[in-house]
Amino acid sequence: MSEHAVLTLIKQADKAISAEDFDTLMEFYADDAALVVQPGQIAKGKPQIREAFVAIAKHFKNTLTVTQGAAHVVEGAQTALVIMETHLHIANAATPMTRRATYVFRRDQVHGWLCTVDNSYGTDLLNPA
Repeated sequence: MSEHAVLTLIKQADKAISAEDFDTLMEFYADDAALVVQPGQIAKGKPQIREAFVAIAKHFKNTLTVTQGAAHVVEGAQTALVIMETHLHIANAATPMTRRATYVFRRDQVHGWLCTVDNSYGTDLLNPA
C-alpha cells in the first residue's frame, strides 16, 4: 500500500521548516489555516503562520530539524485527519523532543491537499498547564 499523499506533503513541509524555507512552507497551508504555536497561542492565516515559524526558528537558535515517526491518516469528505509522531531535533540536545501531533488537511480542487489545522501538541492541549 502506498503512502497517503498528505504524509508525503508533511515530509516536504518538514524539509522546508528544517531549511527555514518559509516561502515554500506556506504553499502547504490553506489561506485560512490555523497553527498551534504553543498551548493558548494560535496563529491564523498564512501571514501569522509564517511569522510564527520565523519566531520558532529563532527560539531554537536556527538549529531545528523536524522529522516524523508513526502516522495514521483518516480520510473522509475531502478532509484528512493525521495523527502522527513529530520529532523535533535541536542542536546540542541529547534526544529529540517527540510529540503526538494532529493535523487536518482539506482537499482543494485547484491546489490539492492543504493543511488547515497544524497542531504539533496533539491531545497534550488537554493537559492543564
